[in-house]
Amino acid sequence: MQVSKESTRRPAASKAAGRSARTRARRRATTADIAMMAPPLVLVAGLIIVPIAIAVYLSFTDWNGFTSPPHLIGFRNYVRLTEDSAVRHAAFLTLLITVIGTVACNVLGLGVALLLNRNNRINAFLRVLVFYPYVVGAVILGFLWSSILGTSGAVNSVVGAKHALPFLSDPTWAVVTVICVIVWSSFGVNVVLYLAGLQTVPDSVIEAAKIDGATPWQTFWRVKLPMLAPTVTVNVVLVVIGLLRVYELILALTAGGPAGETQSVVYNILTSSFDNTQLGYGAAQSVVLMVVIVTVTVVITTARRRSEQAVAA
Repeated sequence: MQVSKESTRRPAASKAAGRSARTRARRRATTADIAMMAPPLVLVAGLIIVPIAIAVYLSFTDWNGFTSPPHLIGFRNYVRLTEDSAVRHAAFLTLLITVIGTVACNVLGLGVALLLNRNNRINAFLRVLVFYPYVVGAVILGFLWSSILGTSGAVNSVVGAKHALPFLSDPTWAVVTVICVIVWSSFGVNVVLYLAGLQTVPDSVIEAAKIDGATPWQTFWRVKLPMLAPTVTVNVVLVVIGLLRVYELILALTAGGPAGETQSVVYNILTSSFDNTQLGYGAAQSVVLMVVIVTVTVVITTARRRSEQAVAA
């Protein structure tokens, strides 16, 4: 009888020891995961979450950057945003730049990528040439084009004072010039991304389309473009976010002029925050811009995901 009890206790003790070992292993794995995640979580909190929380808090104050502590004023800054004509003009200009720039950068980027898709030395050189403006800093590009298109720039020096062109001195010309320079300086990265996307299209699929009698346009429209859909989504999101935050190039090219006609939202935020020492008001504009960027990004990605699900169904 005693032997029988002993024989039943040993397997039970063995099972308990096994459970204990598995529990300790899970705890060690959880501890290791937390230890590995801690540094990036601290970075995200320090570089993103905390600054956003501070900006939201300051947006409800009238802090000028010098008085301490900031004085809470409720939603006055947000109400003021709706009444500020400079903010409305900056929002309209930023929207105009974003819409035109997004379409132009993606159409040009895809078109140039199709032209440079074949691997040879000339195309390799042209790819570097197209991408080069994106590598150079926006401030340098702004000063470069300012020296070319300014009132006393290279172009007007050639055509003479009698036929001088108001690239940067006339409001309409200045807006068009800013948009053109922004597109020129930005679409190189789109070319690179579309080239990478085109490299993923299997040759066998294209050959099958040709055997079926598809024309080059039909091959592009019905084969390549659907397979580039994820790349299109990434490019659109990147361009939209970049253009909603455009600032450096405008600062160097026109300094917001003439008469504030080329001031973007971010330019207006920095002017309000530092030139006019209205950090609370600038923080309110920053919060609204952040909400717009997040909303647009979510809408674009959600629309793209639903489109993919519809195609898959």
